[in-house]
Amino acid sequence: MSDQTDSPFDEIKKDAPAPAAAPQAGDDEESAAHSAADLEAVFDVPVKVSAVLGRSRMEVSELLKLSTGAVVELDRKVGEAIDIYVNDRLVARGEVVLVEDRLGVTMTEIIKDRG
Repeated sequence: MSDQTDSPFDEIKKDAPAPAAAPQAGDDEESAAHSAADLEAVFDVPVKVSAVLGRSRMEVSELLKLSTGAVVELDRKVGEAIDIYVNDRLVARGEVVLVEDRLGVTMTEIIKDRG
């Protein structure tokens, strides 16, 4: 990622459709814009984002034997989608990408609410 002050989500915010607003006669565009502006209040709310590459189970004794450079086998194959969690809730699947000299994640699938 670069040292810019812009959020990596700025582009997403610009391209994201505004949430559906209650229909009102004659001002559909104004209602949609007003609803998007109302969301600005939550743009600065911190959330915990996790990208899970895979999982592995082992006994504590095995864990204690690991050293620098040890390889831990995960339950995923190379190229398989990773899970993206926001506040411990699965929200998307994606792929690991290289951005300059850092690892990043690109979302390839949004998980719809199951509730």
